This record gives sequence, C-alpha cells and structure tokens, in this order.
Amino acid sequence: MWCADTCTCRFVTLFGFEQVAYMAIVGSFPFNSFLSGVLSCIGTAVLAVCLRIQVNKENKEFKDLPPERAFADFVFCNLVLHLVIMNFLG
Repeated sequence: MWCADTCTCRFVTLFGFEQVAYMAIVGSFPFNSFLSGVLSCIGTAVLAVCLRIQVNKENKEFKDLPPERAFADFVFCNLVLHLVIMNFLG
C-alpha cells in the first residue's frame, strides 16, 4: 500500500505542476478549466495522504477506524470533490 499510495501522490503532484507550467507557457484563456485541473490534482493528493494516514497501523489516533471505512471515506470524498470540479467547469 505504501508504494502505490506514494506513487499516486507523486504522480498527481507532478501532473499539477505540469498544468501550471503549461499555463505559464501557453496562457490561461479558460482560467476556470486551469483552476479545475489544478484543484483536482491538489484535492486528490490531499485525500490520498489522508487515506494513508488513516490506514497506517502505527498511527494510534485512528486505531479504532477500520481500513474499509477509511477507504469508503476516501471514495466518497473523491466523488464529492470531482462533482464540485465538474460543476465549476460549467
């Protein structure tokens, strides 16, 4: 789980930086599309880190939380995040 989650966070962060670089080079004509893409990357990375914190066995704060519940929270929050992003696109 650690490797896959770390790779996911790195990929999403790298993709967000790539979008910022593209906007700096080409321009930001559809600015709401740029914001949607970057905020989607940031939100996905934050939610993946939260999932990783919750399923970590060494973390005593979430010891009563089962991993299935943490994953369900992750999926639900991702759905809400991307619905808001799609609404922001127009």
